[in-house]
Amino acid sequence: MNKLVRGDDFVGPAVRSMSETIAIDSRSSFTRMLETLFVRWRRHFGWIQVLMFGVFLVVIGLPVVLPDPPAESGILTNPSLFLRYLLWGIWFPLVFLSVIALGRLWCGTLCPMGAASELANKYGLQRAIPGWIKWEGTPALSFIIMTLYGQTIGVRDHPEAAAGLFGGTMLLAIAIGGLYGRNKRVWCRHLCPIGRVLGLYSRLGAVQFTPKVRLSGGDAYTERGACPTMIDLPRKCESRHCIECFRCVNPKAAGSMRLELRRPGIEVEEIRDHRANPAEAWFLFLDTGVALGGFLWLVLPQYQSIRQSLGVWAVQNHIDWITRIGPSWLMSVHPARAETFMWLDFIMIVGFMLGTMALLTAVLASLTTVGAVIARRLGSDGSFGQVFTELGYQYAPVALMSLIIGLGAELLTPLRYTFVGMEGVHVIRGGLFLIGVVWSIWLGDRILRRQGLPLAKRWMPLVPGVAGSLFVGFGWWPAIFGL
Repeated sequence: MNKLVRGDDFVGPAVRSMSETIAIDSRSSFTRMLETLFVRWRRHFGWIQVLMFGVFLVVIGLPVVLPDPPAESGILTNPSLFLRYLLWGIWFPLVFLSVIALGRLWCGTLCPMGAASELANKYGLQRAIPGWIKWEGTPALSFIIMTLYGQTIGVRDHPEAAAGLFGGTMLLAIAIGGLYGRNKRVWCRHLCPIGRVLGLYSRLGAVQFTPKVRLSGGDAYTERGACPTMIDLPRKCESRHCIECFRCVNPKAAGSMRLELRRPGIEVEEIRDHRANPAEAWFLFLDTGVALGGFLWLVLPQYQSIRQSLGVWAVQNHIDWITRIGPSWLMSVHPARAETFMWLDFIMIVGFMLGTMALLTAVLASLTTVGAVIARRLGSDGSFGQVFTELGYQYAPVALMSLIIGLGAELLTPLRYTFVGMEGVHVIRGGLFLIGVVWSIWLGDRILRRQGLPLAKRWMPLVPGVAGSLFVGFGWWPAIFGL
């Protein structure tokens, strides 16, 4: 039993035989088959990521050199529009939706940025990871900054902007990998603007990796061991940092990790046992708000009214610089496409998005505070901060569905021209939103149950959570049903 069995990336004590492993394995045969398949194909993941890097170059780079599509073109008749649809209509919404069924499989198996960052780390300086990168608020800032920047440069409408944003992010990922960590994915754990969002919603997912032999102490951070995202594997109890690279899985090692399938949402239902994180709860409020602001400024007539009033006020007060055209690296300057932003537009977009983020965060935080106060007065165990943080997770499903419906609206665009029609599209969007609301209410009830509240007392602290879910839906109403 002292002999070691070495997998591709994991070393652990050997078990006597595979029959012994199966005898104590209560998982379904499908789960074991799935694990075996991924372990067998693990050595090919690098080639898959090389292929995805090629796809990345085509989708991001080719539209830059292609001529602008004619006005009458469609996604099936023009390559630029087709590639744009692949990016914003297929990849963007489905990569978020996939976390429910697959967890962060995208990050560990397909994402070319994470793979490039890790490759750079292998040959890089491998310096110590600085504290500002490890700070829990860094991923939130990364997501907010990237979202704001994408809106000001018109990342959805202009291929040059998309190439600049995604290409720049790729270079930044490579630079971070070349500087910090030792055989780790510092970018994926701490800085990727999409990774932390996927990590948050992966708590709703049906996939988890658990240690065969769990050590006490709860989830921990370590730069030692096989995990590229610095999870202390024997103590792992949460899903958000796991990128499902399968390096920690060795079916022949008794001390390795193993794949498990679970009911979607159960980790949030039992969030007290899975390291509820205050920074993550606040990030849920913030990312929902800034994403909502990024959609609303495009469709609300009130935005244009405020913009017009601010512009008139600036001219009347001789603030001339606000009407000047800004630099093309910071904002959209495309006169040939009839879109040229002034500093006025930059200030309005950023201010409107940050204002929407602050408003939604304040509303959700206030309602969660009310719910936490009521829950504790009715006998919920735990401190106020603990109860508040746990209840904050109840908004995850409605926030995820709203994000998919709003910012991934192009996914359903082709259905408009089929028998489904625009009314059918609205029904589908409304159905997705309803699923998010009902799921959020269910999670709120389960969280309160785990806090020790009996069924008869749970409805009172649940009411503020229902109001918060409906408020999120109200904000995304234009995306679901139009104005």
